[in-house]
Amino acid sequence: MYTHHNNALTMNDVGTKVKLKGFVAKRRDLGNLVFVDLRDTEGITQLAFDPDNDLKSIASALKNEYVVEAEGTVRERSSKNPNLKTGDIEIDVNKLRVLNTAKQPPMLIQDETDALEDTRLKYRYLDLRRPVLQKMMKLRHHMMQSVRSFLNQEQFLEIETPILTASTPEGARDYVVPSRVHKGEYYALPQSPQIFKQLLMVSGFERYYQIAKCFRDEDLRSDRQPEFTQIDMEMSFVNQETVLNVSERLIKHVMKDVAGVTLTEPFKRMTYHDALRDYGTDKPDTRFEMKLKNLNPILTDTDFKVFRGILKDNGSIQAINVKGGAKAYSRKNIDQLTEEVKKHGAKGLSFIKLTETEATGSIVKFLSDKELVGIKTITEAEAGDLILIVASSLAVTRQSLGHLRRVVAKQQNLINDDVYDYTWVVDWPLFEYDDETERYYALHHPFTRVQDADKSTFIDKPDEALAYAYDLVVQGQELGGGSMRIHEAMMQTSVFDVLGLSKEEQQTRFGFLTDALAYGTPPHGGIAFGFDRFVMILGKTSNIRDVIAFPKTSSAQCLMTGAPSPISKAQLDEFIAKPKPSKDE
Repeated sequence: MYTHHNNALTMNDVGTKVKLKGFVAKRRDLGNLVFVDLRDTEGITQLAFDPDNDLKSIASALKNEYVVEAEGTVRERSSKNPNLKTGDIEIDVNKLRVLNTAKQPPMLIQDETDALEDTRLKYRYLDLRRPVLQKMMKLRHHMMQSVRSFLNQEQFLEIETPILTASTPEGARDYVVPSRVHKGEYYALPQSPQIFKQLLMVSGFERYYQIAKCFRDEDLRSDRQPEFTQIDMEMSFVNQETVLNVSERLIKHVMKDVAGVTLTEPFKRMTYHDALRDYGTDKPDTRFEMKLKNLNPILTDTDFKVFRGILKDNGSIQAINVKGGAKAYSRKNIDQLTEEVKKHGAKGLSFIKLTETEATGSIVKFLSDKELVGIKTITEAEAGDLILIVASSLAVTRQSLGHLRRVVAKQQNLINDDVYDYTWVVDWPLFEYDDETERYYALHHPFTRVQDADKSTFIDKPDEALAYAYDLVVQGQELGGGSMRIHEAMMQTSVFDVLGLSKEEQQTRFGFLTDALAYGTPPHGGIAFGFDRFVMILGKTSNIRDVIAFPKTSSAQCLMTGAPSPISKAQLDEFIAKPKPSKDE
């Protein structure tokens, strides 16, 4: 056993005999003196070997990442290190034992490593020795315990739901698992415990939660993984306000407990419609202004052919105002911004620069004085500002300008990562229509409850129906989403009808749910928070792989284990259904 971790000793311990264990982080051999930095999961302590120390030759042979045990006496350092918690002391070693040797690591085991990410992921067990990642794993642990502590106090029960379940291909792609016993049939890994947690409400458990593993076979980004963790919650006999209240208090508890951040004000609320109108996205970053402004009213009778054509096709012309951007952005810079909006379907980007005396830019000569004044008024622009304009379909205009405002905000240093702008986005449409497939889809999921005002009309007017659905957004990211659920079998069937599911499909895929709803189901609702993303936010990292112990690459591979990988023919044969013998055999 050891007596202390390597971050624990201070000047108060001078003269104390101690035993330490850990990895050799660095060895400095000065000829007559040898110093060794000993690292464990808590920190670093310096081991000292004086000229007359019989162990100096052993210490001189130590290499990085050797595992050692050292005993000695705490003494004051002659050359102190203010960057270390233990920087005032060192250990005068009188016993040294090498517990294990180590090969030369393929990367530097320190916060600022020189390794490529593929190397880090292949040797993840070494990467995880780096203090920065050890800190992330501790943060993750602390947050998980904080969540459990709060929900336990709120009378929630932690209940596990199945990992092997049936496929319900309504959202992202499922990961499927072949059955050996039932040949030719498959399980699916859950994208969410959604149906099971609703069935728990049917079962009479009024408050459920789970730190749930979920799986989605989708294209990955820096904030997505094929397997991820969510804080899953469900409550019976509640309304939307209750769910938002409990969720808000949970987030505030974790922020205070883990990050020391006290959030006293109620979280802001914004309708889905207003979020798209003002920010171009349902994940608005409200830490800065630069809202989208609709220019359609002032350009109704414009002579500018491009804009006139867009309006004739029921398109949209919108703008953002970059305060002080006239001098900050050259034509080359604006060309780069044009490439950004093209990523989201826009064909181009128009601009107007304002000075004290004139307006210049790509479209000024095509605008009347009245239109120019109107644009300046709508965008609240003044001398020194830069107005950026996109004209296209409403969806493309919002997507491209919503993206552009975030790009510009980063370039102009308008974003403060120490600000947590928690915002509820509420009043979501119940359905969205897809022109390509010519059918409706559930904007959240097909178990979401329609608002009371639209209860009698949503079948005939699905485009107008609003849902009791809500997302919690922070710093331009969706942290969680949920809804009130349908608790009547007849209403659930009606929603399936609007979604175009045949009666046979309804019975095959969801019959067990509609059957359960018929046995007296209480009103219920819930929410799920992306736990990995929550850790990213408090850990101030932009890559989800930094907060997961053993993550996958952007192509869903594990470079360390080689997964996914082929399986043997013998294994494969166990899953393949053999044809039944014919009557002649």
